[in-house]
Amino acid sequence: MEILGDFFKIVLPALLVLLGIYISIDTLLRRQMEKSVLEMRSKFTETILPVRLQAYERMALFLERISPQNLILRINQPGLSAGELHAIMLREIREEFAHNLSQQVYMGQGTWALIRNAMEDMVSITNTCAQEVNPEAPSIDLARRIFEHMMQQGNDSIQKAMAELKNEIAIYF
Repeated sequence: MEILGDFFKIVLPALLVLLGIYISIDTLLRRQMEKSVLEMRSKFTETILPVRLQAYERMALFLERISPQNLILRINQPGLSAGELHAIMLREIREEFAHNLSQQVYMGQGTWALIRNAMEDMVSITNTCAQEVNPEAPSIDLARRIFEHMMQQGNDSIQKAMAELKNEIAIYF
């Protein structure tokens, strides 16, 4: 019995010391891990946030550039026919979209879907209006028809996409 008592006198304090060391090391490692995670998040924010903001800016610019009032004013030239304006508008919209396609990785799926929908709506509106105007007519006839269509439609997908883009940006700032 005395041997068992001596055994507990030696083992019990040793176990308590080991338990204390384990708890101390575990706490230290957890703090180190939390500190590392915070540093990584800080570096991530420093790196990704400016790139993400730039992507939002580029997509806002894209939406502005494909809006009928800006697109037509930018590309319409005297002497163009409606058919030529139609072709140039489609090319411009698609090139702008292709140029900014990679920005989708920095946006939420809903925001990107609205941006893509705005682009597709502009292509659709341009095609629909071009079918309603003689291709040989002056380009101003197509421009007028597009503006009339946009005023009648009242559902502006470009403005919806821009609003969602701004809402998503507000989350980060």
